[in-house]
Amino acid sequence: MTVTEPVLIMAFNRPDHLGVLLDRLAEVQPQTIYFAVDGARPDRPGEDLKVQQVRELVSRITWTTDIHTMFQDENHGCGLGVSNAITWFFSHVERGIILEDDVIPDPSFFPFCTELLDRYHNDDRVFAISGCNVVPASAQSHPEQAYRFAQITHVWGWATWRRSWEMHKLDPTGWYKELSPWQLWSRSARSVPGAMFWASCFELTARGDIDTWDWQLQLANMKAKQLTATSNTNLVRNIGFDQEGTHTLEGDPLLMPLGSVQLPTQAIKVEVDRKADNWARKHHFRATALGTIDRIRKYAAIQWKARH
Repeated sequence: MTVTEPVLIMAFNRPDHLGVLLDRLAEVQPQTIYFAVDGARPDRPGEDLKVQQVRELVSRITWTTDIHTMFQDENHGCGLGVSNAITWFFSHVERGIILEDDVIPDPSFFPFCTELLDRYHNDDRVFAISGCNVVPASAQSHPEQAYRFAQITHVWGWATWRRSWEMHKLDPTGWYKELSPWQLWSRSARSVPGAMFWASCFELTARGDIDTWDWQLQLANMKAKQLTATSNTNLVRNIGFDQEGTHTLEGDPLLMPLGSVQLPTQAIKVEVDRKADNWARKHHFRATALGTIDRIRKYAAIQWKARH
């Protein structure tokens, strides 16, 4: 297999994780690679050495010479660092596959992305492609199909077009002026706790309490009223659940067992699988009444600790 789709790799301070990903990429040999590495944090002794080790791993990409690098001198964090990397990627390519250093895809993930990027290239109902599946077959409306459409873009292994990324804004200040309550409710699986969950995500990000980039991606998706083609079989592993992770410190990823997809796939109707979305809302995002209470309690504890 040789992958012709451009691939963006985003890395930071975990050379071991990146090594696993590069081993997988060596199997499929993507011909165009963009490699972005954020800078070390000055208050973390020894992190500069790990970041340097990550940068040096570019030498393991020997199957192509079409390699582009963006090595940051300073640390920009999870929000600006990732956002800058993806913006840099789409300043050079019209579409492509995006992988973080701890996401290891099945080989079939790559042609799956290419096939759907081709199929929906000019379809403004479709926002992105995702190989990350958190919903069991029993909770999918049509598990016999290769993929479904979801309201939310799961970004552990995804692909999109420049046209979609151009709608992303890192600063979501004033988001409620651009997303009506009706849109928010509709795009939150028509659930009050679901709407409260996403409203809190957007507001905490706007206040600067959370340093991230992907909730802003969901906001762009919601405002555009678009859907994400999501594999019904999970096509990725996330190996980043450890103390080196920023947002994935502990626990097991809520992914279905790794599988593969048979290609070519059959085109399906562009409409959301509400059954699957409802399951993801309740079990993956925990956007329920009890989940909301738990998040409020945790947030209050964090605020109290910060003030004392």
